[in-house]
Amino acid sequence: MKKLIPFLPVAAIILTVAALEYSQGRLLICKCGYVKLWEGVVNSADNSQHIADWYSLSHIIHGFIFFGVTWLVLRKWSLANRLIGATLVEGGWELLENSSFIINRYREGTISLDYFGDSIVNSTSDIGFMIIGFFIASRLPWKITAATAVAMELLALYVIRDNLTLNVIMLLYPIETIKNWQAGA
Repeated sequence: MKKLIPFLPVAAIILTVAALEYSQGRLLICKCGYVKLWEGVVNSADNSQHIADWYSLSHIIHGFIFFGVTWLVLRKWSLANRLIGATLVEGGWELLENSSFIINRYREGTISLDYFGDSIVNSTSDIGFMIIGFFIASRLPWKITAATAVAMELLALYVIRDNLTLNVIMLLYPIETIKNWQAGA
């Protein structure tokens, strides 16, 4: 029973995020009416609507980062408490990411002109991918974790012309040259 204790607050955070998103009008599942395990087409209405997509890699990297930061700053905290903190931060990001402000920012500053936010299934799955990344980072040497993050960033960059790094740049300070390159121009 003691091993389940950290998962109760994590589950409560995920359920709270889902309930808040639902109360804000987010769709539970894709408006297509079904749930897929993987959606690999980025420039489609199904992107960010199903369980996993290319941006799931970014959420795994969030887990790597949150583990690293909590290890550096909150090392005296238990792994369970650091996971709860990381889940709170990721849940907060999911709420912010699916706010009108950020959705409009993506539309204005990136090639995501048709982006209308994540489904609740995708959003809660994103939190799950962060948790997976957090646990991977807790088990692997930091150099392997860092190399894995770089490899995932390069894979996403190659396949979809986007990744966590470009996402952050384009959200904070959109650069027309990057936007044109991402659009294939």
